[in-house]
Amino acid sequence: MTKISVVGSLADQAYREIRDLIVSLELAPGAVIDEKDLMERVGIGRTPVREALRRLAQERLVEVYPRRGMFVTGVDIRELARLSEVRAVLEPEAARLAAERATEADRAELGELLTDLDAGGEDPMSLDERIHRAVYRSAHNHLLEATLEQYYVLALRIWTLALDHSVEVAEAVQEHRALLEAIRDRDGDEAASAMRDHVENFERAMHRVLLTV
Repeated sequence: MTKISVVGSLADQAYREIRDLIVSLELAPGAVIDEKDLMERVGIGRTPVREALRRLAQERLVEVYPRRGMFVTGVDIRELARLSEVRAVLEPEAARLAAERATEADRAELGELLTDLDAGGEDPMSLDERIHRAVYRSAHNHLLEATLEQYYVLALRIWTLALDHSVEVAEAVQEHRALLEAIRDRDGDEAASAMRDHVENFERAMHRVLLTV
């Protein structure tokens, strides 16, 4: 493995780990980014961490102010509606493509997710995350997958504020049954409709919860 590829893989690892710290609110909104502290927390050197932070800044999870430093972007609950408007357009298309393009391996993974949905017991947001990302991958369009991943992460950080209110979240996640069954049955129109309904209903559920936080 070349030096460039090693740095690249470490930057990807640093990106995922720092992003998870931000999304989970372990790195609080508005907090100052301390490179040395991050290097110690993720166990990765300065160059990959800096590359990860540049990527996170492009994705609006980190803000850079000249001569002041770098900060975790604040959480604005009002952004949820705008994110949902974008997702309500793009996610149904991903679901439609997944119904048309899913490989046997994809369909097996989606079938396992249906089983997990029936079984219950898993953290609802963790299951929601797994389902959405499986659908994105099954669409087999890397540009669409990357775009939806970015918007999902931005929304997920807002949803994290509501995770103590698991009843609303769990009910919304159960809506994925119709989506997964439509993709399994290769029904693109039904998959798109089910995804659109889920995104819009989930946004409404989160809005209700966040008003009480």
